[in-house]
Amino acid sequence: MNLSKLFSIKEIDISYSYGTAKADRKKITSSLDAKDIFHSLIEKSIEYKESFLLLVLNNSNEILGIKKISEGGITATIVDIRLIFQTVLKAHGVGFIICHNHPSGKLEPSNADKHLTEKIKEGAQTLDLKLLDHLIITKESAFSFADEGIL
Repeated sequence: MNLSKLFSIKEIDISYSYGTAKADRKKITSSLDAKDIFHSLIEKSIEYKESFLLLVLNNSNEILGIKKISEGGITATIVDIRLIFQTVLKAHGVGFIICHNHPSGKLEPSNADKHLTEKIKEGAQTLDLKLLDHLIITKESAFSFADEGIL
């Protein structure tokens, strides 16, 4: 029996490469900047299925990466917060912004939205990361947890 195989830990291979030159990185200066980026990524499906997205930022609020965490149905999507933190840590992020859309067009956060945001905020604090905002977007508008003072 090969003990090294038996006691080895399975892991995802991690590699780091510069996606864009530092001079070409877009800086996020407001919730509107983030909203525009998220909106462009799910514009075609924004009214018929819910998606949950992640924007990873460095300490200067420059974008390191964007990832779709989940995609669901008309009224919900399942979010595994471990995937959020895995992505932020692998990208050497310091801060991040999360976003999901409401196909119904209603901007008001649900109790589930508020609970998820709080859970992600607590996890981020434990890992010394900054959850900068949670946006809810619709075809016409956006709701920012940070701008509304509830983050």
